[in-house]
Amino acid sequence: MDAPIGFFDSGVGGLSVWREGIKLLPGEHTIYYADNAHCPYGAKEPDEIIARSIHIVDFLLTHACKLIVVACNTATAAAIDYLRTHYPVPFVGMGPAVKPAVQHSLSGVVGVLATQGTLKGRLYHEILSQFATDVQIIEQPGDGLVELAEAGQTNSDEARALLQQYIQPMLDAGADHLVLGCTHYPFFIPAIARIAGQRMTIIDPAPAVAQRIKSLLIQHNLLNTSGDTARHAFFSSGNLHAVREMAARIMRQTTIN
Repeated sequence: MDAPIGFFDSGVGGLSVWREGIKLLPGEHTIYYADNAHCPYGAKEPDEIIARSIHIVDFLLTHACKLIVVACNTATAAAIDYLRTHYPVPFVGMGPAVKPAVQHSLSGVVGVLATQGTLKGRLYHEILSQFATDVQIIEQPGDGLVELAEAGQTNSDEARALLQQYIQPMLDAGADHLVLGCTHYPFFIPAIARIAGQRMTIIDPAPAVAQRIKSLLIQHNLLNTSGDTARHAFFSSGNLHAVREMAARIMRQTTIN
């Protein structure tokens, strides 16, 4: 029960999920792996993403992770079926939160900002066929945003220009909800909100994913009840400094109850 929860992503984006996880489960130890030497994943072929995911999961299991969070929409789309079939630990993946957006939309128009890999994935299309048959979905690949998030440029002129280009057509079409389909994108929420104002509700799936982590820990009797102070370790295939810097910023800004 006192083993860590593993998180991995192509870079720092999965820290938006890790942030919600440590807020909801402050007693849990965690290990975060950023594959930023191979970032971004969005345009990579599924076989390459599966191979990277296998490499990372093997690493996390050498640290005895009791549950692994694939904190990347693109990696979830490409690899989570394989991982669940070939490894004995529970996995939590990411999926675009189209369902709540559709349920709460008054205009019947929903925007989805995601990577090419997520938009092409089977999981995303299954979600659309199940929940979005009666609404208009406006899809927009967020080309360039992952790289800006990795560089810490989420409020730069370039970021604001890209977001304006991506979001304005959705607003013009009447979209009243925006689904963030990449774990890097929640770091752009302040900039998105300045563009959208009160016209659009932004859907970040990370809090729901944190609830799913908690549910699985309870289901498998894996909640850490030791009372020890939580320990968080960070690893990277590339720039570890960027990961630690973002994590430290999150820790300073996050109130953990």
